[in-house]
Amino acid sequence: MMAVYLDHNATTPIDERVFEAMLPYLKGSCYGNPSSQHRQGRESQQALQVAREQVAMLVGVQPRQVIFTSGGTEANNLALKGIMAQVDAGSALVVAATEHSSVLEPANALRQAGYPLALAGVDDDGVVRFAEFERLLAASKTALASVMLANNETGVVQDVVSLSEMARRWGVMMHTDAVQALGKMDVDFDALGVSAMSLSAHKICGPKGVGALVVEKGLMLQPMMHGGGHEAGLRAGTENLAGIVGFGAAAALMQSGLETRTDHCEQLRDRSEQALQCIDGVVVFSQQVKRLPNTLFFAVDGIEGSTLLMNLDRDGIAVSSGSACASGSGEPSHVLQAMGVDERLAHGAVRVSFGSGNTVDDVDRLISSLQKQIENLLKLNSGWL
Repeated sequence: MMAVYLDHNATTPIDERVFEAMLPYLKGSCYGNPSSQHRQGRESQQALQVAREQVAMLVGVQPRQVIFTSGGTEANNLALKGIMAQVDAGSALVVAATEHSSVLEPANALRQAGYPLALAGVDDDGVVRFAEFERLLAASKTALASVMLANNETGVVQDVVSLSEMARRWGVMMHTDAVQALGKMDVDFDALGVSAMSLSAHKICGPKGVGALVVEKGLMLQPMMHGGGHEAGLRAGTENLAGIVGFGAAAALMQSGLETRTDHCEQLRDRSEQALQCIDGVVVFSQQVKRLPNTLFFAVDGIEGSTLLMNLDRDGIAVSSGSACASGSGEPSHVLQAMGVDERLAHGAVRVSFGSGNTVDDVDRLISSLQKQIENLLKLNSGWL
């Protein structure tokens, strides 16, 4: 029986059309350095610019606003560190408590470097508390705020438009990590009203190891990597041309069919959620608020999420216990902790994230396996076996 992959928030399988677009830059004749002046270099530079246009078109910006990076983590680091390096000493940074580690960790590094840091709290569903957020923005010398568009664990979609408007009223720049949202909902840079936005290719059926930071025109950034003048001087180093071409190809594919993809994933998520509600002890997180259509985050009281995950894996079903970047830490989800979820329950968290290739049969296999595994594990934990 074929394995069922339900971990698309961690990464997506590369689309065959993306792979085909990348091939000439991996083993064909298109091996020139994009910075070289000869014919092969010019051809590579042209491919780079086409990919930049494709990514720009997906999020509604001009190509020159797209800075290619090695992924979402570098894009987040460049945004936070690059912006804060340009503001007055002692300026403060505000980030949501439920951000990805690639925002929280650079934010903590900035705090250690002397920039005051405040974490904006969330409610029981994981939604940023507006009043608290504005209070932090109003504090003296706040320069930058960062709130992710969609959470990678719960799938909760934040009202970044309203948060950005609030930030601008207080003269604060706004960054959003849109890595998890891209391809699953409409992402329009100008409509969001942010100063900078992070993206990643491998969440939209593109290759791993390539991402982008999208910036508003005129935004001043301090580069983190110094060297040649690549990426308008903001990201030194010869570009990962094959990866960037793949990112562009994936972005082009995402420009159509959004409603079909989201409807399909939402139907699978809702079918799963309805079935889970019939299993004793299951708690589904953030059900009452706007979420990504493909994401389901739940826990079973009295069962370790990592144990359930491994048992499902033995049944050929791939899910996650939360963020792939934090797997193996042994710590409960910081997202659930920020939401006030009991630590015992948080240890049982499991994330299911669907893709367009999943089917109703995949859902039925998941539920069947979950019912079996939960029953067996609860018996073991009760000392019945």
